[in-house]
Amino acid sequence: MVRSWNAKHKGVYVAITESVTPNPYLIDPMRDITVNPDLMLTKINPSLMTREISRLTEQQSGAIMRITSLNLLNPDNEALPHEQVALMQFEKGISEKWQHMRDKGKSIFFYMAPLKTDDSCLQCHGSQGYRTGDIRGGISIALPLQAPFPWKGITLIHAVLLVSGLGGILYFGTALNRAHESLKHQATIDALTGIFNRRSFSEKIAVEFANCRRNNRPLSLIMCDVDWFKKFNDTYGHNAGDDCLVRIAAVMKQSLRRPTDFCARYGGEEFIMVLPDTSENGAMHVAERIRQNVLNLDIDHETSPVKKVSVSLGVVTGDPALTSDYEQLTIQSDKALYQAKALGRNRVAGFSRETTTH
Repeated sequence: MVRSWNAKHKGVYVAITESVTPNPYLIDPMRDITVNPDLMLTKINPSLMTREISRLTEQQSGAIMRITSLNLLNPDNEALPHEQVALMQFEKGISEKWQHMRDKGKSIFFYMAPLKTDDSCLQCHGSQGYRTGDIRGGISIALPLQAPFPWKGITLIHAVLLVSGLGGILYFGTALNRAHESLKHQATIDALTGIFNRRSFSEKIAVEFANCRRNNRPLSLIMCDVDWFKKFNDTYGHNAGDDCLVRIAAVMKQSLRRPTDFCARYGGEEFIMVLPDTSENGAMHVAERIRQNVLNLDIDHETSPVKKVSVSLGVVTGDPALTSDYEQLTIQSDKALYQAKALGRNRVAGFSRETTTH
């Protein structure tokens, strides 16, 4: 910090005294200034300022700060043996060095960090071949220890902190993972029926359309609507309506026997299924199975012509290589569904074709 402050102001001037003399290693035509016959100033650079402060610190507390290097400009800054070891390690990429040691019979704590060359250093050290960013030395501090350094206590504290930290990371990591899975579930699953929602359908069909186009295989869609559902809600109430949708969704999911098949709630009482690599006949067969399985639920619907809850289904099969996009298939499946409803409901209709089942 002292060095940075001094460098920021490009050195500071102090009065020349018996204890402060001009720095012979500072190359600056404005190093010394005469203010008047009784006052002469000399510029103090970052290194000298650090050394002067270190002298005061050593006198008051015994702590010693030093700036040193393996490539010396000032012989007074020659590195001590343990500093030389640290400096060599800095050149290999070590970011700091600290140790508990004894010096002249005293117990001390030694710490050292590398000094990197910045633009302010080049005025004195540029002639040594340094460039901005180079490690040109290090700054160390030696703190006297009045009592044995509590290594065991510090080690225990660090161990406790480490275990606590790892435990916290594990706990919060698990919690975050659960939260992520919960959000993912909410974003892709219909809250009422437990099957995939319309957003999931949009993602799934885009992938399957691309796969079928790449492999030159057919792709079939089935659009499904619960017959006379508004009348069912009006007659039995919305709670019964919700339960009805849940049971129908479960039947549809069970009716799709391949892991690649996919069903989703499209909106309200509408559902949609994606059947990759499925021919028109295969899709019609699946749709008919769903229609019959819904009837087998035997859910009363007094206002329906068949007196039970039924569904209408529209089927379309497309060749992705000849179809512009999957949205076109979705529109065609909806038109096929409209055709099934127009023919009396409780039936399956193919796009531009129809199959009637009672």
